[in-house]
Amino acid sequence: MSTAWTVVLVVSVATIAIKGAGPVLLGGRELPARVIGVVELLAPALLAALIVVNAFSSGRHLVLDARAAGLGAAGVAIVLRAPLLLVVVVAAAVAAVVRLAT
Repeated sequence: MSTAWTVVLVVSVATIAIKGAGPVLLGGRELPARVIGVVELLAPALLAALIVVNAFSSGRHLVLDARAAGLGAAGVAIVLRAPLLLVVVVAAAVAAVVRLAT
């Protein structure tokens, strides 16, 4: 088995264990309101971190390239309340134009 499949397997087992631990440890009790607030913010925070890392880095270096321009265009489209599909198309188009220009 390759290293990649080993990592996939380990992460899968860890995910199942973590998801199963919640109901087992809580035993039907409700989470406190403060904990629920933190849990609700974890997914958006992790997604934002992944987006920033992928848009502004290359290896261990900070870069500003077509990806950053596409992300900026997507941000503008979101602020203008464009549909999600249009946001993706605008980001891809801007990134493609910047790549062609540079």
